Amino acid sequence: MTNDTLSHAALVQMIERHSRFVYRIAYSVLRNPADAEDVTQETFLQLLNTETGELREERSYLARIAWRLAVRRKRRLPSIELPADTETTTDSPEAHAIENQAEAWFLSQIDRLPEALRQALALTALGELSSPEIAIILGIPEGTVRRRIHTARQLLRKQWEKRKGVRP
Repeated sequence: MTNDTLSHAALVQMIERHSRFVYRIAYSVLRNPADAEDVTQETFLQLLNTETGELREERSYLARIAWRLAVRRKRRLPSIELPADTETTTDSPEAHAIENQAEAWFLSQIDRLPEALRQALALTALGELSSPEIAIILGIPEGTVRRRIHTARQLLRKQWEKRKGVRP
């Protein structure tokens, strides 16, 4: 690395190390592979003008950039319902349909959560971010992150139990 900005080799190494992670963050917000790929590219493009002194925590820094870019992009894009993933582990068309219906219902419930709860839940669902990292990305205290995740999960659990109670 040079003193001022990232060298080409350092940037390539960072992309190799973190591109999947950055993509997953963008996808968790946008739920669209093409838009998530665009945000991933934009995230790494921003590094070209970054002072290396700002990169104390690579993952946190990249996660923060990707999250902000994805949220901005989501606000600009119209809401489009994408078809469910065609890959499945079920054996019958009926089981596949039930699985897709449950997944669609669950995603719609996540979308109905207040934005603050939805953001914390989406970041934790990646499984690669700790509460302190999520706190840095969202710019809130770690305790608030944990409370939001807990509250979001409680609300989803209640909705799921309510849904199950309606069915015979």
